Amino acid sequence: MAEKIEKSEKEEKQQKEKLKGKPEVKDYSSLVRILQTDIPGNKKVFAGLTYIKGVSWTISNAVCHLLKIDSNKKISELTKEEIEKITRFLNEAGKHLPKFLINRRKDFETGEDSHLIGASLDMKREFDIRRLKKIRSYRGLRHATGQPTRGQRTKSHFRAHGKKKAVGVQKKKEAPAKGPAKEGKK
Repeated sequence: MAEKIEKSEKEEKQQKEKLKGKPEVKDYSSLVRILQTDIPGNKKVFAGLTYIKGVSWTISNAVCHLLKIDSNKKISELTKEEIEKITRFLNEAGKHLPKFLINRRKDFETGEDSHLIGASLDMKREFDIRRLKKIRSYRGLRHATGQPTRGQRTKSHFRAHGKKKAVGVQKKKEAPAKGPAKEGKK
């Protein structure tokens, strides 16, 4: 037993000596959670923030610039304070960003400008589409029938719309093979 312990201790020392000259490699495989979104730790801040629904590349760049965070820094290297800053900024993005970057200008119900992120963006969009269908507007009817709403052509390209249906000639089913001819009547 004592011999095994001594051998394992010797092996550990040899491995440590081998690794002394090499820089320590950090593991970035962790996930960082910002605004209910899991972001891979190996992504840079600039690209990682775009994983959040409602955050475009432009807004991600604005966050890095206004909060003075290095955009080339890895997401896993962010401190808790920096993550809290980003969260606070994105929750109040309508106040800090210029009007042309905001995704909800002149809200139908309140008339205010705001920037929606995550589930609230999905919910507002769904409510807007429901309202359009309810009042039977042109756009609402187009949504209801599953056709393009913004003037795209319908002769050829709208049909697939995420369903990936194959349209074309269908093969006819082959008739079952006939058996040998009967030899009854001549």
